[in-house]
Amino acid sequence: MHQQKRQPELVEGNLPVFVFPTELIFYADDQSTHKQVLTLYNPYEFALKFKVLCTTPNKYVVIDAAGAVKPQCCVDIVIRHRDVRSCHYGVIDKFRLQVSEQSQRKALGRKEVVATLLPSAKEQQKEDKEKRIKEHLTESLFFEQLFQPGLITMAILRT
Repeated sequence: MHQQKRQPELVEGNLPVFVFPTELIFYADDQSTHKQVLTLYNPYEFALKFKVLCTTPNKYVVIDAAGAVKPQCCVDIVIRHRDVRSCHYGVIDKFRLQVSEQSQRKALGRKEVVATLLPSAKEQQKEDKEKRIKEHLTESLFFEQLFQPGLITMAILRT
């Protein structure tokens, strides 16, 4: 008896899409961040075609916004921020990567990538460092309070 190996039926919109990174951060004061790369991976046994959509296409240039990815391969998609003005600081834009089978029109899967323009890489690093210090101090205070001898004794007496 010969069994035929069938490919499972792919349901529209349910195919996992693998993109890295999942977030793009552009810094106004660092021109090297104005051009970034998204990598789209195809771990599947079949070729995929893709399309990149954006909520604000006038702010970005997407090089190769549509194309194909061979099975078990990846493609790099270059995204360039072209409207670096202070009125766009902190605004969250979205890119949607839609994928479908090479021979089909319906989208099998999609993934959203958020993009944000921030004023300064140095300012952001300073804020991140301050946030980490605050979190560390909060944790230290919690552990100091938790492990005071009187508290441990009281906790033991209650049990």
